[in-house]
Amino acid sequence: MSGTLVTDPDVVDAASRDRSPVEEVGAAIALVRATCRDDVVATMRWANERGVPVITRGAGTGLSGGANAIDGCLVLDVSRMNAIKTINPAERIAVVEPGVLNGDLSDAVREQGLFYPPDPGSWRISSIGGNVATNAGGLCCVKYGVTKKFVRALEVVLADGSVMRTGTPTAKGVAGYDLTGLIVGSEGTLGVVTEVTLALVPAPDDELVAVALFDSASRACEVAATYLEAGGRPSMLEFMDGPTLAAVQRMADLGFDESVDGMLIVGCDDATRQDVEFAAFSRLAEEAGAEVFVAESVAESLQFTAARRLVGNAFEAMGRDLVDDVCVPLRRTGELVDGVRALGKKHRIRVATAGHLGDGNMHPAVLYSPGDAPEAVDEKRRAYAAFEEIMQLGLDLGGTITGEHGVGRLKASVLPVELGETNTRIQRELRRVFDPNGTLNPGVNLASDHS
Repeated sequence: MSGTLVTDPDVVDAASRDRSPVEEVGAAIALVRATCRDDVVATMRWANERGVPVITRGAGTGLSGGANAIDGCLVLDVSRMNAIKTINPAERIAVVEPGVLNGDLSDAVREQGLFYPPDPGSWRISSIGGNVATNAGGLCCVKYGVTKKFVRALEVVLADGSVMRTGTPTAKGVAGYDLTGLIVGSEGTLGVVTEVTLALVPAPDDELVAVALFDSASRACEVAATYLEAGGRPSMLEFMDGPTLAAVQRMADLGFDESVDGMLIVGCDDATRQDVEFAAFSRLAEEAGAEVFVAESVAESLQFTAARRLVGNAFEAMGRDLVDDVCVPLRRTGELVDGVRALGKKHRIRVATAGHLGDGNMHPAVLYSPGDAPEAVDEKRRAYAAFEEIMQLGLDLGGTITGEHGVGRLKASVLPVELGETNTRIQRELRRVFDPNGTLNPGVNLASDHS
């Protein structure tokens, strides 16, 4: 085994949690830092034979507790498996290890005139393995789609240490069941991904953006839906409500008035369509009473995009934040935003909403103060109550509890509500096929019978 085994309690503890606010983290017995597939194979064989749970960790940027340790587990860190093995411009594919950072891959393929579209908010620091585990999305997904669309093939180490290859590097391939699609989004519960073959696309033109400021957040949502229904083809369609924009402006002053209650950022990376796209969007937004700005340069556009990417850090600067990940039909996003605010008032808790409005994937954040004082404990209780009711609101509006962050531990108790009895049973049985002993990430996603 070429990797390292770490038992120092402080080091192990630091690797035992992701960026989620889940505070209940178990005590792992050790940390394995894998450097190759054989390290993963040896770890899984040892753990599976002894009934030791294994929690796989990438860059640790997850927001749902999917990489959080449980008592008596091994933490398997694959972040040092970070080689970009191949970039093939002719086939438009890249073969990478799971620890490769999304941003590093994007930079590498750009040098060859190619583009890897999935770009979660943490794209500079999140790993491809983690993106595969949660089927990550991002700002570009309104045009290009989420991670699953770009995963051609996988190498996966199963719970017993056996190695499985799924999919094919070719653009087409329908031999057998789609196990590649099954693994993507499974949050480390069916196997440990050790290699990923990704599809690439030709690099687009430089993206320009238009920004619209509304005095009503729900009206901004309605305009976005109308714009897409009318044939809009943005490369980005992002949303921030008033409280979110205020939080971001504390970190990067954009000069916007405090009366702004909803902000849309529309991007277009096709130079032949930018004038037409922004004219159509501007007309609809201005008819709804919005003030519209069209960026005059790539640099100015990047400032607005960077501000949108600051949302997570802006929320963290305000205390603890429970970030929901509901995805609803586009025409119901305004109802979601209004409903989130009503729940904030009901539970006397601060709420703010941002999201990838173009595909209905919204991120309401419930903000609360840390600490053990009675007031803080009560505020935390109210925050979690609001968080769960926001998930139910998403379901009531015809959506899902998670669009891209994953279920993790944070939402595992709610998942059966969305799936229903038959779906839940089938998924439990499917999980047992891959992992009969419940070794991999017990308690994550749909909790196994062994968790």
